[in-house]
Amino acid sequence: MSAAVQTLDISPVGRVEGDLDVRVDIENGVVTNAWTHAELFRGFELILRDKDPQAGLVVTPRACGICGASHLTCAAWALDTAWGTTVPRNAILARNLGQLVESIQSLPRHHYGLFMIDFTNKNYGHSQFFEEAARRYAPFTGSSYEAGVTISGRPVEIYALLGGQWPHSSYMVPGGVMCSPTLTDVTRAWSILEHFRRNWIEPLWLGCSMERYEEIQSYDDFMAWLDERPEHANSDLGLYWRMGSEIGLDRYGRGHGKYVSWGYLPHEDRYQKPTIEGRNAAVIMKSGVYDGASDSHKAMDQVQTREDMMHAWYDEAAEVHPFDRTTTPVGRNAVDPEGKYSWCTAVRHAENGRLEAGPLARQLIAGGSHGEAWQHSDPLVLDMYRKMGGASILLRHFARMHELCKLYRQAERILRELRLGDEWYIKPTEKDGRGWGATEAIRGALCHWIDVQGGKIKNYQIIAPTTWNVGPRASDGERGPIEEALIGTPIKDTADPVEVGHVCRSYDSCLVCTVHAHDARTGEELARFRTA
Repeated sequence: MSAAVQTLDISPVGRVEGDLDVRVDIENGVVTNAWTHAELFRGFELILRDKDPQAGLVVTPRACGICGASHLTCAAWALDTAWGTTVPRNAILARNLGQLVESIQSLPRHHYGLFMIDFTNKNYGHSQFFEEAARRYAPFTGSSYEAGVTISGRPVEIYALLGGQWPHSSYMVPGGVMCSPTLTDVTRAWSILEHFRRNWIEPLWLGCSMERYEEIQSYDDFMAWLDERPEHANSDLGLYWRMGSEIGLDRYGRGHGKYVSWGYLPHEDRYQKPTIEGRNAAVIMKSGVYDGASDSHKAMDQVQTREDMMHAWYDEAAEVHPFDRTTTPVGRNAVDPEGKYSWCTAVRHAENGRLEAGPLARQLIAGGSHGEAWQHSDPLVLDMYRKMGGASILLRHFARMHELCKLYRQAERILRELRLGDEWYIKPTEKDGRGWGATEAIRGALCHWIDVQGGKIKNYQIIAPTTWNVGPRASDGERGPIEEALIGTPIKDTADPVEVGHVCRSYDSCLVCTVHAHDARTGEELARFRTA
């Protein structure tokens, strides 16, 4: 005889950004159903309507205080493609550098400030690693917490050298950038990168040189590296993997097994006359869709993007391309699990359905043989995915941190490639037209669509990584990526469901987290608690 279904309403479920609520049904100690509610309507698309086409350069970086550079990148490229600009080589490098250093700062900030805190939860007191985890990762007082969060501010000092400030700079503009770094700026940038490497990446995070870690090409290589030296096993990466495996983070959080990346970092010699159609063949980190069931890769084309409004609080057609959206919000927005229950749309691929965005997606696509021969390739995470039987919390978060070295190397390469005497900006000719700008924010696939008519913005649409991952069910009933990943999650203690937090935070669902639990039948509050 099965136990009664118990429902937990978790509001909000993350740390820092408190606009995601989650409802889960639990039966026999396992999540059997889930709903993700995006509870905040911000309406950037409405704010930008009828504004000057360049308003997006100022408004959209304010969409996020962590990945504003990624929004600015998209806004600039969207106008570049709409206006048919020419972008100087230096400007492409400077844009990429800004996004890279912003992404690098996010890695330790998320790892220590948002994710690893859960390893100090009392539910893991039985772990042989618990005492060490508490010493390192306790909020504010943990040795690694303090070191990692503190040093995370260093990379964006490089961004400030380009944009004058971080966050919310608007130094990227159609036709180039509004900066002209000096030799002193480049020298300072080098010293900041080197400090970040010598004081965190190698001694604390890896326990070895970057060069040694970069030799790892397979799951077997990684496991051998872990056992090679005590410094590897006891590094923050080593402790994460060993404790994460022991507490079972490799056994749940799977998801749909389908992934998307727009690709990112346009090459400075291949995308100087940007078009929507020419982007895939001009980015260093390639785009793609990976289907784990068929173990197949293909390129990602923006024409395949659809937004499904069946379960979102909008009065629009069920499924449309972003260029065809009207962004018409519903006035009354009560949560109805059988009807509309989120401000987030269900983003789908016209052929492949729901896709997961994020670092795991990027790494699985980096392992594919599709794309151009010169584009970046990395087989490690795809090999891990195959040998570990698919995705999990453990692998999803590992993929995020594995990106660190390659992002760092790209930043180094850019500093070598800048030609300080060359031009940084070519004034464009403004005109009507449609444009599209895309990149990979640290959380995943991000893109902007713009339609300029009569010298003003007729339509502006943004699909962020969280839109892909937190979206509600689609018209056909297919769950969103996080909803699907929550299915099968074991819940040890319904008064402290840290496991739900693990799943959501593996997608970088960073929300301030106070949780309320209610009995599904009576509505009686069972507990009120924090998962921090």
